[in-house]
Amino acid sequence: MIYDAYQGLADVGDRMRMFAVNAHGIFDAWASQPFASPWRRMAAYYELASLAGFTHTRPDWDIGEVEIGGMVVPVEEEVATATPFCELRHFVRSGGGDDPIVLLVAPMSGHFATLLRSTVRTLLRDHQVFVTDWLNPRDVAPEAGGFGLADYTRHLVDFVRYLGEACHLVAVCQPTVSALAATAILAAEGGVQPASLTLMAGPIDPRVAPTKVNELANEKPIEWFRDNLIGVVPAKFAGGGRKVYPGFLQLCAFMSMNAERHSKSFVELFERRIAGDFERADAINAFYREYFAIMDMSADFYLETVDQVFQRHLLPLGQMMYQGRTIEPRAIRKTFLLTVEGEKDDICAVGQTLAAQDLCSGLRPYKKTHHLQPGVGHYGVFSGRRWETQVYPALRNHIRSSQ
Repeated sequence: MIYDAYQGLADVGDRMRMFAVNAHGIFDAWASQPFASPWRRMAAYYELASLAGFTHTRPDWDIGEVEIGGMVVPVEEEVATATPFCELRHFVRSGGGDDPIVLLVAPMSGHFATLLRSTVRTLLRDHQVFVTDWLNPRDVAPEAGGFGLADYTRHLVDFVRYLGEACHLVAVCQPTVSALAATAILAAEGGVQPASLTLMAGPIDPRVAPTKVNELANEKPIEWFRDNLIGVVPAKFAGGGRKVYPGFLQLCAFMSMNAERHSKSFVELFERRIAGDFERADAINAFYREYFAIMDMSADFYLETVDQVFQRHLLPLGQMMYQGRTIEPRAIRKTFLLTVEGEKDDICAVGQTLAAQDLCSGLRPYKKTHHLQPGVGHYGVFSGRRWETQVYPALRNHIRSSQ
């Protein structure tokens, strides 16, 4: 019911946004004339109106080239292998065939993997990059079956096996739990294992310094989440009938936590556009076009993540299971470990990712490294200036040392 109601409003809103897009184009063209300053204000207004809504289609990766040492190097994009729920996307940089292989694990948390576009661009300077490009569950037919937390972990196990032991596993935020679990599963089997594992700003142990996000996950029993936050994909979509945690609910929840900041950003966009500061205005516009591109989350995956990761803390307590076996991070002995946290992270607080260091008790001390990045919040760990100049060099050196 909730999804059908949203979709009805969204269909109406799409028509209004399309009108705003066309109007913005007209006024923006007029605003380029020296006598047309009033039209610039109207163009800025319609630009805001065109942003006022969500889209459900993954934006393009738009990584056709990268700059390395002052030289522009072409990049090609291909799908290496795929499942009904994920495409393992490979970015092939010209001349980079001998570079270390990185498997970048993107979150499945309301946004598409393209939210890591700048992360991929930076990694491409020195690595071959594969990314878990998760598909929107509302576009996956119910006949493909369910998708739970163990299925997510299984994908990572299979992708590491596909790429081989030269693979370096890098997980951002939510999937750090599955990345650590997958590495432990592979270690226990004694076969193919990743050369290194990097866990960035993830909830390995949310009991450490709980944030507002952690507290919200524990305010209600898991039955409340199932009864109030799960919707059914409308019949007109390929995934019609599939139960999901709708992307619009996820994003609204996150935005409500920082409503004042988002309001100020829209005001700034309007003011910068009118003032002619197009570079800053374009940056804000690009951020929200990406931020408002949303994907649903499989109901099974969402509920199991809330239950096992945020409420019962099964992995740090040594109680998480996979195919009938207990997941034991202490089984990891070969894979080098790097944990990365942001000093001002209000989603995964300092200490929550570091907890992996103690769980991986089977690793020698020289195989374990921690990087605490001063002055950044959650997104600053994997994007922005400090990511490029301070976090990335630590990650690159970690990968090189485990070769």
